[in-house]
Amino acid sequence: MKLTPREAKPYFARPDPARTGLLIYGSDAMRVALKRQEFLKNLLGPNAEEEMRLSRMPAGELRRDPAMLLDAIKAVGFFPGPRAALVEEANDNIAKILLDALKEWQPGDAQIVVTGGDLKKTSKVLKAFESHPNAFATAIYDNPPDRAEIEQMLKDAKLTPEADAMAALTDLARTLDPGDFRQTLEKITLYKLGDSAPIGLEDIAACAPTSTEAEVDDILHVVAETRAAEIGPVMSKLQGQGVNPVTLTIMATRHFRTLYRIAANPGAPIYGVRDRDRAMRQARNWGAVKLETALAVLTETDLKLRSAGQHAPALALVERAFIRLAMLGAQR
Repeated sequence: MKLTPREAKPYFARPDPARTGLLIYGSDAMRVALKRQEFLKNLLGPNAEEEMRLSRMPAGELRRDPAMLLDAIKAVGFFPGPRAALVEEANDNIAKILLDALKEWQPGDAQIVVTGGDLKKTSKVLKAFESHPNAFATAIYDNPPDRAEIEQMLKDAKLTPEADAMAALTDLARTLDPGDFRQTLEKITLYKLGDSAPIGLEDIAACAPTSTEAEVDDILHVVAETRAAEIGPVMSKLQGQGVNPVTLTIMATRHFRTLYRIAANPGAPIYGVRDRDRAMRQARNWGAVKLETALAVLTETDLKLRSAGQHAPALALVERAFIRLAMLGAQR
């Protein structure tokens, strides 16, 4: 059966141990991993691995030893409580193994929990879970955590925010990757250790990560300030330092996303940047419309870098995209 995002939220909070299984899939591996972690914690409790009630197996390993999954779901545990067999990074190469396991599952067996990437509608794995009467399939989309999810994270961390701080955290969640946002909350938890006062804006400002790493600050400001002639020399320097092209594109996307947020919401709190005045000047000079185009260019470049059929030098593709952005930003 298919679970919509709205239906998945309450189910992940209170899983049904009598279900045959659950497929969690999506293009963002970090979001999928966080949802899988949430589900398993609520299904099995905090000590499942120590009590050997959770079996983990990567898809590649399962493909080499197909009997692993059936053995795991049929095994009788030493400790009481629900059990689960987790298959990670699943695709249609192991579809038959998963289909056989779903068919052989009986009440009392370990629940089959499967994670996968951006599965197509024609995927045999996806069809198997969506068509199964006692199993679920749910897609994890690239949406930032909403207010309810953030409130639950804060509750789990035993943190209470002031009203302004809650708005700031919601804004920060739209800027950061989900893993980075969760790490920020963990950092705030440690920062507030022994302090019973609610989280304030100053606490968030002290713990929020910067939007870029120091070694790529120069190139991001060169591009954002439309200094096209300086891009080549700075890129040569970064190449000598061994900067990864995909990482560079991700950081640029994060920086321009921050600029877009500033341009689209004048007067809103600004988090995740080292130099707020500089970021505000850049956002003002670009404007929201051109920043939308810039983000589209960066997304296109990122897809090219990750394409299996791409053979051009990766760093050259990034440099070309940066020059294109600098020229775009200089247009009036």
